[in-house]
Amino acid sequence: MFDGILYQVENSVATLTLNRPEISNGFNVPVCDEILEAIALAEQDDTVKILLVNATGKVFSVGGDLAEMQRAVDDDDIASLGRIAEQVNEISYALKRLPKPVVMSVDGPVAGAAFNLVVASDFCVASDRAKFIQAFVGVGLAPDAGGLYLLTRSIGINRATQITMTGEPVSAEKGLEYGFVYKVCEAEKLEKATDRLITKLLRNSPNSYKAIKEMVWQSEFSGWSDYANVEIEWQKSLALFEDFKEGVRAYTEKRRPKFTGK
Repeated sequence: MFDGILYQVENSVATLTLNRPEISNGFNVPVCDEILEAIALAEQDDTVKILLVNATGKVFSVGGDLAEMQRAVDDDDIASLGRIAEQVNEISYALKRLPKPVVMSVDGPVAGAAFNLVVASDFCVASDRAKFIQAFVGVGLAPDAGGLYLLTRSIGINRATQITMTGEPVSAEKGLEYGFVYKVCEAEKLEKATDRLITKLLRNSPNSYKAIKEMVWQSEFSGWSDYANVEIEWQKSLALFEDFKEGVRAYTEKRRPKFTGK
C-alpha cells in the first residue's frame, strides 16, 4: 500500500512508521503524500483511538531528503522544493487537527521538519539517544512544518529563536525540561515506555480527547493559515538564493558552508 512508510492498525492504535532508513528517513514529495494519506486513514477509522508515529533505523529522521535537495539544486527544480515546504506544513496541520492523541516514539537524531512534527504531536516519548536539531540555518533556510508557530507556543519566543538561529542540538533531557518531550528513557526501554503511555491513554474517553484538541486549537492555533502563507513564501524565496545552494553542496561535500548573503 505504501512505499516510504509502514501503516497498521492494531488494538485501537494506528502506527505510522517512517521506513526509509537508507536515507535516514528523509522526506520527499511521495513520502509526504503517504504520511498525509495515513493520517487521513487514522482520522476516518472509528476503530483508531490513537496515532503512534515511529521510525526504523538509527536516525528518526533528518527532515528533508538531502539527496532530493541536491537533485533539485542541480536541476534548478525549485518547484519541487516549494511543494515539499507546503506538504510538511500540511502534515503538522493534520497532526494538530487530528481529533485523537498523537504519540511520537523517538530514537536517534530528529532534524529539520521532523523536529517540528514532533512539536506538532501531543506526546513525545524519547530515548536518551534522541537529539533534536533545527538544522535549517545550516542550509540557508528557515523552519518549515509550522516550526516557529509551534515552537514559540511550546517553549517560548526567545528559546525558539535561539535554537533555530544557532541550529544547536537539543538533548532529550533538555527537551523534557523545555516541555516538548513528555518522557525520556533508555533506548532499550523506549517501546515499553511508549506502550505504557498508550495503555494509559486508551483508558480515557475519545470524546474528551476530541474536545481537548479542539479547544487547544481554538486557544492557540486558529491563526495557522496566515502563518503558513508566510512560512511557505519564505521557504520558496530562500530556495532561490545562492546561500541555499551553497548550504546543500557543503552538506553533500561534508564541509562548512560559505554563506555570502546572496
